[in-house]
Amino acid sequence: QAQAGWLQHDFGHLSVFSTSRWNHWLHKFVISHLKGAPASWWNHLHFQHHAKPNCFRKDPDLNMHPLFFALGKTLSVELGVQKKKFMPYNHQHKYFFIIGPPALIPLYFQWYIFCFVVQRKQWVDLACMLTFYVRFLLTYLPLLGVLGVLGLFVLVRIIESVWFVWVTQMNHIPMNIDYDKNVDWFSGQVR
Repeated sequence: QAQAGWLQHDFGHLSVFSTSRWNHWLHKFVISHLKGAPASWWNHLHFQHHAKPNCFRKDPDLNMHPLFFALGKTLSVELGVQKKKFMPYNHQHKYFFIIGPPALIPLYFQWYIFCFVVQRKQWVDLACMLTFYVRFLLTYLPLLGVLGVLGLFVLVRIIESVWFVWVTQMNHIPMNIDYDKNVDWFSGQVR
């Protein structure tokens, strides 16, 4: 799943083949049929992430602030001044490992991707996604039974989620996290 994640990421950035058409087709194939997620959902979130990286309420990778974690110097101080507290932020370095990595994909992404395609009426994406789940069931149901398949699916998603959160958050945490400063795109990329 991790290798397919990077592969679909590279196809999504149109960086594998010289033609956009091949990149788009293979992006849709890998993310839908091999990972069980809609290409339109990934594009929607990833375009926002690249347009305004590390901007609160613009970069979807930062959506856990302030519900679970206080991110960035400015936003953390703002929470302290307002005395808004959803979690014991002074201990977030301890509970991050329990909440963040294992929960993102199996608890959040897994239901959100279905809501996304239904709300936006992306029926082709939904049909392509369902091929992953049908294939997964047909492959493992005869071997493991219903509870075994469910357990395997959740275990694989937890492992993938731990990897995904570590990779993405290690790219965000060292950088400045703040509100959108309304700078042009180029200036935002080179700061």
